[in-house]
Amino acid sequence: MFYTDSKLQFPVRVDKPNPLFARALQQAIGGVEGEIRVAMQYFFQAMGARGNPKFRDLLLNTAAEELGHIEMLATAVALNLEGAPLSMQEEAADNPVAGSVLSGINLKNLLSAGLSAMPVDSDGVPFNMSHIYASGNIAADMNSNVTAEATGRVLAVRLYNMTDDPGMKEMLQFLIARDTMHQNQWLAAIEELGGNENVFPIPNSHPQEEENLDFSYVFLGFQHDGSEPVQGRWSSGQSIDGNGSFTSRPMEPLGEVPNLGRAKPKSGAQAEQL
Repeated sequence: MFYTDSKLQFPVRVDKPNPLFARALQQAIGGVEGEIRVAMQYFFQAMGARGNPKFRDLLLNTAAEELGHIEMLATAVALNLEGAPLSMQEEAADNPVAGSVLSGINLKNLLSAGLSAMPVDSDGVPFNMSHIYASGNIAADMNSNVTAEATGRVLAVRLYNMTDDPGMKEMLQFLIARDTMHQNQWLAAIEELGGNENVFPIPNSHPQEEENLDFSYVFLGFQHDGSEPVQGRWSSGQSIDGNGSFTSRPMEPLGEVPNLGRAKPKSGAQAEQL
């Protein structure tokens, strides 16, 4: 069950409406880095969170917050579209807002939503849920969430640097701060699950001695000349999970040339394939 009190989580103020910036803000709503993505990701992760119920509560509370961020950004889009022309016949030369429309506003916001926000990205492409990661493994999901918040914060910073509107800058700095917290809370959840040495490799429930240990901690190079692979922290020293030591070597093929045999009759293949 969800509740609303009809108030925004944080004030949204637009001092200078800018329809082109409204289009940019749509990326933060319906883009792959946007708030619809994280709200739905945390919600569906919560629906499959088995084990300690506090992780489910953590996810649901954050999902609810992200719904509030959608509300804030949708309001910002609508306020930035204030004064946009309803007719393409208006003189763009005499109207800077009309000029913005004619030079790049997403007309979907006008034609399909009456100068309101939509569940689309900055190009008008609807969000299709293809970037929702909810694996049922709490550690895998927490790592996915760190990445989601990192890319969201990158986007928010870029939007902040695109505008000189004081109200939009204030709103974006709030969202940037929340991205900071969310990155840290997911990392804290990973730490509570046992940190790198107990969480990884994911899933930690699979007996590691059953995997091919010859390849568990070796960085493989695929240079055609067989030269030494590029070296770094990933190629020497103790592994991050503490269960092995990194090494590196050129990879040589261990398998054979694949031969699928002849095609079956009536399979639609050419006669030469049968």
